[in-house]
Amino acid sequence: MFILPNNVTIIEVGPRDGLQNEKKHVNENDKLAFIEALQGAGIQEMELTSFVSPKWVPQMADAKTIVEKSKKVGRQFVLAPNDKGAELAIEAGATSIAVFVGVSNTFNKKNINRTTAESIDALQPVFAKLKINDVFIRACISTAFYCPYEGKIEIEDVVALCKRFVAMGANELSVADTIGKANPRESYELFKTLKEEFPDVLLTAHFHDTRKMAIANIFAALQAGINRFDTSAGGLGGCPFAPGATGNVATEDVVNMLDTLGIETGVDVKKVCQAVQVIAPHVSRPIDTGMYRLFENDQL
Repeated sequence: MFILPNNVTIIEVGPRDGLQNEKKHVNENDKLAFIEALQGAGIQEMELTSFVSPKWVPQMADAKTIVEKSKKVGRQFVLAPNDKGAELAIEAGATSIAVFVGVSNTFNKKNINRTTAESIDALQPVFAKLKINDVFIRACISTAFYCPYEGKIEIEDVVALCKRFVAMGANELSVADTIGKANPRESYELFKTLKEEFPDVLLTAHFHDTRKMAIANIFAALQAGINRFDTSAGGLGGCPFAPGATGNVATEDVVNMLDTLGIETGVDVKKVCQAVQVIAPHVSRPIDTGMYRLFENDQL
């Protein structure tokens, strides 16, 4: 017998994770229209943008404007990978900030030129600043299942990193299958362990759909007691430091599955597809998700 939650929270990551590595420049008005359409679909938690160097991530150069001009609906996250980013985010009015570290040392070195331990140490003053400013802190755990360089990641290493973040004051742990290689058994086992280790911390699952296993992994995580999931409208996204990683699992496909299971999300699938329609002309990759195809063919 399946044990499933009655309600699930969808955290939309399309405007940040979905667009961050987009090759085509997306102007701020189109981003804001995308964000507003997603909010209109019922999304209450969303990653808006990232306060990173425009030199390295030119797509996020308008982060301050996006935070200031977007409508304040629910909890809105911005990514701030370092002390400078956190300072700029707070100045822009951000009240919920995400940071990230990979469990894999090699992944971290490729990504931010630091080991995992060095990355955590560097974030300690950032956490202190965020806590002083009463900011909600979302800790994103990359390569929690597999690393493109090191292979399989051990559960105890994921738990150890999560413990560091919780000890520093993280309000939420977003645990990611960065290269989309996890299977449902691994999803269940990791999230069951994390639920037992951190019963009082918000736990969120983040799956990429590289091998078309994300929906199955989400179903397994549901059975492990997870009721928060990162998803990206249109399946947008990817990771430049994870060879072979494709986009995030599509918001519209996840919400559809949850709807069919009788699990409440407060999100309207058709309106999510309408939001995808807003951003689709401005991205370089075609949108090819199950529910969006139905939407385009007037079958929703």
